[in-house]
Amino acid sequence: MMGKPRKIGKKINELAEGDNLSVTEIIEDKDILLYLGLTNDANPLFVQHDYASKTAYEKPLVPPVMLIGIMTSAISKHLPGPGSNVVNVSVNMVNPVFHYETITFDFEVIRVDLMKEVVTITVDAKNMLGERVIDAVFMVEPPKVEFGLSDDLVE
Repeated sequence: MMGKPRKIGKKINELAEGDNLSVTEIIEDKDILLYLGLTNDANPLFVQHDYASKTAYEKPLVPPVMLIGIMTSAISKHLPGPGSNVVNVSVNMVNPVFHYETITFDFEVIRVDLMKEVVTITVDAKNMLGERVIDAVFMVEPPKVEFGLSDDLVE
C-alpha cells in the first residue's frame, strides 16, 4: 500500500516493564457482522438469538477470534505500536462476552527481553460489570528498522 510515511511504534529499548494501555470497545452488531462476513463463520451461537436462547449462554456470544483481533489491533496501533509483530498468543476466555457489551482491555508490559528482542504483554479484559472475561499473554517483537530506513518513519 502506498501512502504517506507513518511513525513506527516503540522499539525494544524504548519499552519498560510497567508500560500500560487501556482500551475500551463496545461490541456492536456491525462489528460482529463484518467479522462473520470476512470469516464466513456461520456458528449459530454467534448470530442466532433463537438458538443461543436455548443454550446455557442464553444470548449470542462474541466470537473469541474477534476479541483476539481487538487485542492484536491495540498492540499494532499503540503498544508497542506500528511495525510490531505478535509472535505468540495465549488466551483464556474466563467468561463469555455477549453482543452489545462494553469491554475494557488493560494491557501491561511485564517483561522486556533485550536478548530475544521480544516483550511480553498481559491483557486483563473486563465487562461493564467489572467481571473478568479474558486473560491473555502476548509475546511481541517491537518494530525494528533496518536497511537504511529512517528511525522514525516507514513508507
